[in-house]
Amino acid sequence: MNENKDREYFKKLAETLMFRLSDEEADSIVKEFSTLESQMALLDDVNTEGVEEMIYPFEDDTYFMREDNVTHVISQDEALENVDKKIEGHFVLPKVVK
Repeated sequence: MNENKDREYFKKLAETLMFRLSDEEADSIVKEFSTLESQMALLDDVNTEGVEEMIYPFEDDTYFMREDNVTHVISQDEALENVDKKIEGHFVLPKVVK
């Protein structure tokens, strides 16, 4: 986390993700990110010695989750009927990231 996360860092990151940030938006993100880094640093001070690691946040089985009940299924043709471009039964979408 020693890399400098300044306005230009976030503006370049936003451009890579194909959107633009104003200087004010970038400054706001810099401030929020600094706060987040400070809060994350507090976790370094937590004594976890003797605490068993958890893989899942629930210790009990998640039997209380609902069953998936299929109620309405459409055919592939129905799913593709309003698509502008399709190849071999698949949607073709424009690339949205570099």
